[in-house]
Amino acid sequence: MILTPTVQLVAWVVSAAFVAWAIIATAVLLMDSVSSGSVREQSQREQRLYEERLRTLADQRDARAAEAVAAQERFNLALAQISEMQSELLASEEHRRELETGINVIQSTLRRTMNERDDARGSLEAMLAEARGEDGSGQAPVMVSGEDMSQTVAVLTAALEATATERDAALAEAAEAKTATDDLIYEARLRDERNNQIFSQLEEAVTVSLEPLDKMFSAAGMSTDNILAQVRRGYSGQGGPLMPMILSTKGEEPSEDMERANQILNELDRMNMYRIAAEKLPFYMPVRPGTFRYTSGFGTRWGRLHAGTDMAGPVGTPIYATADGVVTHADWQSGYGRLIKVQHEFGLETRYAHLSRIRVKKGQRVSRGDLIGDMGNSGRSTGPHLHYEVRVGGKAVNPMTYIKAGRDVF
Repeated sequence: MILTPTVQLVAWVVSAAFVAWAIIATAVLLMDSVSSGSVREQSQREQRLYEERLRTLADQRDARAAEAVAAQERFNLALAQISEMQSELLASEEHRRELETGINVIQSTLRRTMNERDDARGSLEAMLAEARGEDGSGQAPVMVSGEDMSQTVAVLTAALEATATERDAALAEAAEAKTATDDLIYEARLRDERNNQIFSQLEEAVTVSLEPLDKMFSAAGMSTDNILAQVRRGYSGQGGPLMPMILSTKGEEPSEDMERANQILNELDRMNMYRIAAEKLPFYMPVRPGTFRYTSGFGTRWGRLHAGTDMAGPVGTPIYATADGVVTHADWQSGYGRLIKVQHEFGLETRYAHLSRIRVKKGQRVSRGDLIGDMGNSGRSTGPHLHYEVRVGGKAVNPMTYIKAGRDVF
């Protein structure tokens, strides 16, 4: 069969078009394969970097926790040592007072003995003078027999020997008391040096423990004085977690060690107030690390204020309360979708929006880290994520300020 030129031309055009289509399709497939491979490799690299960052953060968190446990152990040991030092101080004070009393008694006895010795010497001299007839009265001397004179001298000699023995004993006791006093002074000096070392270690431990807390509250832009004052008002009438040491009831001025101990206890009280305040402020993460990615931050977006931070993840990802508080809203609200509002102290409020499930009720009290809902895609949302807000006095602030500040502690 002979094909006409027209048919041959059409067949040739169709064949050429088919070949061109095959070449283009093959090129597209090859480009898609190369592109998907590059994207996959990039995703794997980003995932490895993210996992490495998570491991680093976990190691830092564990190190912080270990430092906190070690600081608490040092604090407990220091308190025990302070209690032991107080007992030693009281015992040494009683011993010193007993020695002072003994020294005073010995000195009184010594003075009395010396007076008695002087009186005995005067009596002996008077009797000897009278025996020699030197009374000075102009009268005839009284004759004393040799036997009476010998008895008198023997009695006076025995009295002088007894007085000398008592004097020597008193001097020996005084020397022993002086030696014991010197030993007490030396022991007190050693105790003072040991106390100074202990107090220095305690002061350093308190400073190291307070530094990250100061940074955390400062980074959050909050007045630490106002926060601590409000926490203390919450303990009004209860004595507070820690109290200063009891001062002397004898009207004496507190010692330097007592003042340093009180200063350390005041700093520990401040650290405990920080701990209480940190539980009441939203420094905790609403989503566990490694289960989400940040997609949109706080600030103006498309001409409107984006009042929170978006954290994207799978539907059903657990959502946690970031601080102690009371649930004031747990229902649907316009563009927020399923929304939870938690009211905290210091005029702060946190919001958790676009949830797929709400696990709390209005009026319920929650604690930091409690499970309150599941991540979802409800309301005006382009994909499953958590829209997290922090408001102070009703005004939205950047939640990352609190999240970044809390990373140094939690």
